[in-house]
Amino acid sequence: MRGAGPAAVGAAPGLRERPGRARRPTHRRAPTLRWWREVAYIVGFYAVYSVIRNTGAATNSVREAFANARQVIGLERRLGAYVEEAVQDLFLPWERFVAFWNVFYGTAHFVVTVGVLVWLFRRQPDRYPLWRNTLAATTGLALVGFALYPLMPPRLLPASYGYVDTLQAIGGLWSFQSGPVAKVSNQYAAMPSLHAAWATWCALVVLPALRSRRARALAVAYPMATTFAVVVTANHYWLDAAGGLAVLGAGFVVARALTRYQAARGRQPVRRVAAATG
Repeated sequence: MRGAGPAAVGAAPGLRERPGRARRPTHRRAPTLRWWREVAYIVGFYAVYSVIRNTGAATNSVREAFANARQVIGLERRLGAYVEEAVQDLFLPWERFVAFWNVFYGTAHFVVTVGVLVWLFRRQPDRYPLWRNTLAATTGLALVGFALYPLMPPRLLPASYGYVDTLQAIGGLWSFQSGPVAKVSNQYAAMPSLHAAWATWCALVVLPALRSRRARALAVAYPMATTFAVVVTANHYWLDAAGGLAVLGAGFVVARALTRYQAARGRQPVRRVAAATG
């Protein structure tokens, strides 16, 4: 066709833009993540979480928590996997070794999780909303477990069970028996184990970005080391760790739905939500 301009060449019928009409965007543009807003969200959420979790200390019955502990031990025995006392007995003679795990238990849970969250925000913002929502949903679901199933940890069981409260007997950076922690901590908030849930969350977040085998091995080892820490210090049963993995899985399902809802509302592009799961 003579006189046809370059823009008209090869244009299929029906795909040409009509005069006076703007093209519809395929998705709304996501707002820029603001670090101060994210910090406010996290601090606010954790404050609410702490209040709900710790007020349970005043309402949880010691008798109920002990009865639930006997249930957990009974189930592990039926599975042929009641190993917590044997694991602790094996390592108790190595006091410095156990003291390390006391410190690990009290610090890595927060330090590593916050570090991974900051790294994710700065380096992989497309994945950040989904995994932030996963962490929040997992923690929220754990509150339900704490409320419905108060559980006495091994270190608080009667002496006849053979456990040692390593934090009290060997020491660490803090104590459940004195100071601010003793006043606010709900020591029966054990099922599920958020230590195990958060550690596995950290591993899942960083693994897609790691290339070396050593780095990937360290990422996988972190939740395993955390599970060992909660058992050797008598803060959890291994079934608590299994419960942590269960709430993490449920939290991811909830977070995925929430993130898609936020995408539909224009808070982030839909195409990025699918990519963020990688």
